[in-house]
Amino acid sequence: MKKWLSLAIIAALMVTIVAACSGNNNEPAASIQSASSEPPAASASASASEQPVAEEGWKADTSPIKFDWYLNFAWFPNKWGVDPTSQYITKKTGVELEFIVPAGNENDKLNAMIASGDLPDFITLGWWEEGVKKMVEGGLVESLTDLANEYDPYFFKVADPAKLSWYAQPDGKTYVYPNASSSPKDFQKFGTEFASNQTFAVRKDMYEAIGSPDMRTPEGFLNALKLAKEKFPEVNGQPLIPIGFHEFGDIGNYSFIDYQQDSSYLANFLALPREKDGKLYDRSTDPEFVKWLKVFRQANQDGLISKDVFVDKRAQMEEKISQGRYFAMLYQRTDFAAQQNVLFANDPNSVYIAVDGPANAQMDPPTLAGPAISGWTVTLISKKVKDKARAIKFLSYLISEEGQKDMYLGEKGVSYDTIDGKDQFKPEVLELMNKDRSAFDKQYGSSHTFWMLMDTNMNLQWAPPSVAPFKQLEDWTKGKTTSFSQYDLINPPANSKEGINATKIANEWGKILPKLLLSKSDADFDKTFNEFIEKRDKTGFADLMAYRQKMYEENVKKLAEFMK
Repeated sequence: MKKWLSLAIIAALMVTIVAACSGNNNEPAASIQSASSEPPAASASASASEQPVAEEGWKADTSPIKFDWYLNFAWFPNKWGVDPTSQYITKKTGVELEFIVPAGNENDKLNAMIASGDLPDFITLGWWEEGVKKMVEGGLVESLTDLANEYDPYFFKVADPAKLSWYAQPDGKTYVYPNASSSPKDFQKFGTEFASNQTFAVRKDMYEAIGSPDMRTPEGFLNALKLAKEKFPEVNGQPLIPIGFHEFGDIGNYSFIDYQQDSSYLANFLALPREKDGKLYDRSTDPEFVKWLKVFRQANQDGLISKDVFVDKRAQMEEKISQGRYFAMLYQRTDFAAQQNVLFANDPNSVYIAVDGPANAQMDPPTLAGPAISGWTVTLISKKVKDKARAIKFLSYLISEEGQKDMYLGEKGVSYDTIDGKDQFKPEVLELMNKDRSAFDKQYGSSHTFWMLMDTNMNLQWAPPSVAPFKQLEDWTKGKTTSFSQYDLINPPANSKEGINATKIANEWGKILPKLLLSKSDADFDKTFNEFIEKRDKTGFADLMAYRQKMYEENVKKLAEFMK
């Protein structure tokens, strides 16, 4: 899940169908409150059932119309109308899109729009972002269920009731619709096909050259980093970086732990539970977690952690991955898909492969985050939308099977055809998609180049098999993937007492984490860590956990209802 995807993430859409998210701008940073445990679609669907038979409303009016669509992702590179897929959809529906993408900090741009009340027609952002709550509670966006009742009952035919219920607000209405979302029934149906983005990856040729060591134990982990640095001190004249992580930020690092969302690759690799006996569990103080933080501290003391990892941003990391400068990474595989392709083209043995990474003392297999009902992003319709009826009808088209197929496969005869009795990409199209995703996006625009409302489960019927150099990374996670849906949407509102304290605690952790890893000794580590815990507890951590516990219990009940 989290601050879900760049060109590299989009690249991954060609090789795997998995939620997102995780996330570096695809991991959750803050959440909105899922305030209703009653399915909102119950009353909405009832009123819809009193209307005429729900047919595709968008077909009634295909006259030209242009909607502005804001994407809260500065890295999004594509434009509507330059590729045959978007051209085909515009010709079919009459809808043209003008994407608005922030040039700098996403939150600054979004907050400025919210403050002015001047929102574009559609808005897409991460489900965890506080902006969602601000727009809903500020009355700046339309209720999708109200729009559907008034203009397009077909929406209720194609929308997933569980997802509408999950995102219901206290008024019983739903204002957002997620992409890459998997309900409990989806997980039950497709679970064996689900993969996780979370991997511990090593450079194949280097790993094999040092004997493919077991890196699950602290000793084996440190020894492997040491051997790699000794055998490969440089990569094309540049120093080897023995171990890489996600970007360090204000609230921590997802590779270790993000305190805002309790999102932790390391804890998942250690198979640490998020609850015990129905009570939320503080993984950050678990002895195994602390032990492994000290392993990384020791790695730094031994000269095995480059100073670059503490300051590099996504762009610098992507450049170094494409150069093969990292030996190992505790990192989201979809975030380096484009770079993996570069390495594969240069030398297939220089790619990154997933291997068993840090493990607990019992050597339990990891419990990696898989698809969740919250999805990756959510899309909203502004109250200033040009045409309410056309907007909800276009959204209904996009989430319908017809819309999903159009967005994924494109136009028949152009990017796909019926081959051996199955609708699938044409061979030359698939070849380009696997070779150069950026060129594919511009030349064809299919395979969810425009991912705002992609249904990653529906698309399984059209998805081609995963291929090298992505298949091994994806396959390694299968069987180790679980749903953490019940832990989404449990954070308090940012302006509440608990929410303010949550931000203070997370920001303090963001400062402390690098200090822990840079500590000169375990004793210094313990002192710094204990001071953080003491400060955390004085900053209302118990009240924060009590709030999260209440929301967690509501989520468990709600998810159980979805399975009936």
